[in-house]
Amino acid sequence: MILGIGTDLCNIDRIQGTLDRFGDRFRNRVFTETEQRKAERRHDTAGTYAKRWAAKEACSKALGTGLRMGIAWKDMGVANLRTGQPVMTLTGWAADRLAEMTPDGHKAIVHVTLTDDHPWAQAFVVIEARPVATQPAASET
Repeated sequence: MILGIGTDLCNIDRIQGTLDRFGDRFRNRVFTETEQRKAERRHDTAGTYAKRWAAKEACSKALGTGLRMGIAWKDMGVANLRTGQPVMTLTGWAADRLAEMTPDGHKAIVHVTLTDDHPWAQAFVVIEARPVATQPAASET
């Protein structure tokens, strides 16, 4: 079952301007160390940050809160699997909110997809709840 859906569109040039103006202060306030490492080794640093900004906005919308109610930017982080597939990691208040909205007997899965075409970066987040497989009782075997 779908628990939440969020999307965001971000202007890469706006992120570049913010990076130019605030530098590490902006990076350290918004992005996890993993996100910063990824972006800083990419040719399109601003585009990489913009996609992750959009993912955080989209995730906060899928959580049903937006960026309020105690959620912090770094409570949501984008990492990549070896295949390159992006994955969202939630900690702190975002993880608490996810647990709160997940029905008993289900496991929440956060799906994220990112794209960019200068000057735009976009992200979609879908939060899915899957039933947890239970072991049959001894009397059922």
